[in-house]
Amino acid sequence: MSTHIAAPTAPPTAVFPTTPGWLTLSAAFGDEVPAIADRDDLVVTVAPGAGRGAPACFVPDVATIEVDGSHIDSHVDPATVAPHRVGDRKRYGVAWGLLTHECAHAKHSQWRAPTTAPPGARAAAELLEESRIEAAHLRRRPADRYWLRASATNLILADTDATAGQGPAMTADDAARCAALLLARVDGGVLTTAETAPVATVIDSLLGSTTREALREIWQQAHTTADDDAEAMIELGRRWCVAMGTDPHQQPPTPGTSTPTPGSAESGAQPSGASPSPLTEAVAATTQAVRRAVATAPAPSDPVTRKLEARAADDEARERARSSARAVFNGGRSARRRGAPLRGTRTPTQGELNAARQLARALTTAGTCERTPTKTRSAAPPGRLSMRGAMAADAQRAAGAIPTAEPFTRTTRTTVPAPPLRIGIACDVSGSMASFAEPTASAAWILAEATRHTTVAATSAAVIFGHTVRPVTHPGTTPPHVTEFGTGDRAHQIDTAISALDGALNLGRPDAARLLVIISDGRFETATKAPAQRDLDRLRASGCGVLWLEPHTGGNEPMRGATVHTLTDPTTTARAIGRAATAALRAAH
Repeated sequence: MSTHIAAPTAPPTAVFPTTPGWLTLSAAFGDEVPAIADRDDLVVTVAPGAGRGAPACFVPDVATIEVDGSHIDSHVDPATVAPHRVGDRKRYGVAWGLLTHECAHAKHSQWRAPTTAPPGARAAAELLEESRIEAAHLRRRPADRYWLRASATNLILADTDATAGQGPAMTADDAARCAALLLARVDGGVLTTAETAPVATVIDSLLGSTTREALREIWQQAHTTADDDAEAMIELGRRWCVAMGTDPHQQPPTPGTSTPTPGSAESGAQPSGASPSPLTEAVAATTQAVRRAVATAPAPSDPVTRKLEARAADDEARERARSSARAVFNGGRSARRRGAPLRGTRTPTQGELNAARQLARALTTAGTCERTPTKTRSAAPPGRLSMRGAMAADAQRAAGAIPTAEPFTRTTRTTVPAPPLRIGIACDVSGSMASFAEPTASAAWILAEATRHTTVAATSAAVIFGHTVRPVTHPGTTPPHVTEFGTGDRAHQIDTAISALDGALNLGRPDAARLLVIISDGRFETATKAPAQRDLDRLRASGCGVLWLEPHTGGNEPMRGATVHTLTDPTTTARAIGRAATAALRAAH
């Protein structure tokens, strides 16, 4: 068959004994092969130099697959591969694609050319086999397209000799070979028309559109040929030779050495050091296009991998939050001196005291979920009578059977106890908030003071953010006085503020009702707003409510996903803030 199906007498090219990591990798790949190839008798070897001269090969008589380990990036430790996790396979996507291609050979390359088959027809049939087995494989396992595309460039470059430094010449035979290896993969569902357009243009100039369409008809028929139909494949190979005007009984020439097509400027093989032919350049353009597409496309994943990756990302975010909390709340006086100053404190007004108590009543039940309804059925009242159930019970009695029907349905609703409450408050002290500094300070104090009057256990912490992030209220403390601060910073460290409050109050841990309150106009730099948005989305996904109190002056840009409330005088709108807080908490569930 082709270079990907090696004879058992072909000498192995891997260097053994190899390091234990490659043996571990080979065993891990071999464990996944039965599901891909639908065979449980295959042995897999992955090591540098394996493949018997090709990127990978299948040895049918000894049921062995070899993959050249040089196609795995050097930064990937072979001992760390975990292909049973689908998401891990992208680290070594090319090697996994090569394995997938050889599994397709192992499953679908069941035909064997008879010894009497004309050599030219046999060579053409083996060329058609490359796209035929991939098309058959995708009909079984369409999700493997990503991996076949990941390895397609390596296979194409090897099969067209483009890796030899000269590539295909401007000859009819080379053009036909490139058509079978690239254009046929478009009809097989692996590559796209746009990606192979440069090659198609050059092939048309060499063969003509009529010949190319004749060849296309042949490979399309090959894609629907049965895996064990050797006679049909040899006949397709014979037709290929006829379409190309070559003798099926003659051995085909080595790529790059046949007679150039009429009108071509090339003459056989390219001399050493010569510029690459247009066909070689077209192949290179196609492979680069495929590589770019594969690099940007999402790799297949599985629930286990997604769960592990999400857990790792969550652990990383929590550690970052704890680090930010230590820096902000334990940073000492030096951290407080940078940026807009804290101007001191004042005694809260009677209106602020009343507003804090009003808000406390709203926060006491803000985290309580709606009563949970439970439906129960019974054979006797109370409940709503179902006529169908009653008729079923009457029929059972008439038949002399013990009635088992339960025609009465009743709904009961259970109130869930109010959970503890944690509130993080972030106040913007940038220059755009200068005219709103007093309401911001008042609202921050009212929110923190309200946690002292709730009937549920409540904890709060407050920070101001601008050029830096500084604490106003530490976790677990309630300020006796209103802290006033200056505005004038030209930066907005909103991402650090959210992270610090998360680390100090565990806002991302779903063991309490959690509320993040941001008092700002939202006019942030992209450099800080983008990571802050990611943290906000993560907190909301964990069930933390986000309340955004914006100035009434207009021109605000609140972040996505927050419950927005326009703040005027906090002492007169405490009930409205409480309703908005309740809405924010319930929106997170």
